[in-house]
Amino acid sequence: MQEKPRSTPMFSPEPTSADDERGASSIRVLIVDDYEPFRRFVCSALKRNPQLQIVSQASDGLEAVQKAEALQPDLIVLDIGLPKLNGIEAARRIQKLSPRSKIVFVSQESSAEIVQEALSLGAFGYVVKTHAATELLAAVEAAGQGRHYVGGGLSTGDCSEATKAPIPERVRQPELLSLPAPRKNEIRRSHAVQFYSDDASLLLGFTGFIEAALSAENVVIVVATEPHRNALFQRLRANGVNIGAAIEQGKYIPLDVNDTLAAFMGNDLPDPVRFRKIVGDLLAGVAKGVKSSDPRIAACGECAPTLWAQGKAEAAVQLEHLWDEIARSGNINILCGYVLNSFQRNQESNVYERICAEHSAVCLS
Repeated sequence: MQEKPRSTPMFSPEPTSADDERGASSIRVLIVDDYEPFRRFVCSALKRNPQLQIVSQASDGLEAVQKAEALQPDLIVLDIGLPKLNGIEAARRIQKLSPRSKIVFVSQESSAEIVQEALSLGAFGYVVKTHAATELLAAVEAAGQGRHYVGGGLSTGDCSEATKAPIPERVRQPELLSLPAPRKNEIRRSHAVQFYSDDASLLLGFTGFIEAALSAENVVIVVATEPHRNALFQRLRANGVNIGAAIEQGKYIPLDVNDTLAAFMGNDLPDPVRFRKIVGDLLAGVAKGVKSSDPRIAACGECAPTLWAQGKAEAAVQLEHLWDEIARSGNINILCGYVLNSFQRNQESNVYERICAEHSAVCLS
């Protein structure tokens, strides 16, 4: 586990009269995205850091340039696929009109070429929208400290090609543990695990993950207990997500964790053949319903965590390995959520380490 760095201010600009009026620690942020629900999600995510002050929003590239010039924000969260003026060109103009503004791109685009072009402009970060729930705040905070952040989910097997411009290595938030980088020509998988302190934290994390995925127009599969499914439904609806319509349209697929486990478990261990068939058929069926040339699926759940909580540690590790095989096939973003009790944390550290090793990213909450 990485040692947590000492807390440092996000920005250290020279004080101005405006700083005196609003407080020197306030970080002024402009949010730019043409999809209003995603702007709402970004606002909600950034409000978790009291230093961040959202000063305005824009829905197209020209409006972004105009507001950047008028407001001179400290930081701009910028989409690429914008109407009127795309985000890349908007960033070029903003650099001339508001040179002190740091830019973090948040886009559905995940190709190495687009990422490299965006970062070569001098941007401080790049996050793929399907990863925004777990990476956006970290990217903004890294940019605020003058560090660069390139998130996961890139559609290349080796992100080094995307970061040959003067961009340092990826910066992770202190709670995000580093795992070995993928080998050359290895498919970059998206299989993250988040360890939560309690149920409330897990529901908060899953809610953010689901909102980000739906905002990016991905299909979301949720495998959870009935109480968690009900709580997620209520939270999403309270946050303005039309979750009923998403279910009817096949964009939100809630599954019961116990029914799902029963479908492929045998002798207290997951059956690899049954697992691959059941999950493969599910993903193929979901992909057919996606009206896109590049269908993407997001999945979050607690299958393996349920097994470990039942004392079936070996089954949990084997199941995570099978999910990791699915993640390596591409076009799916997986988040596994664990609520660990003290016994699991202290007495079964070897199981914890084996589970971490089956994931592309490990987060602590």
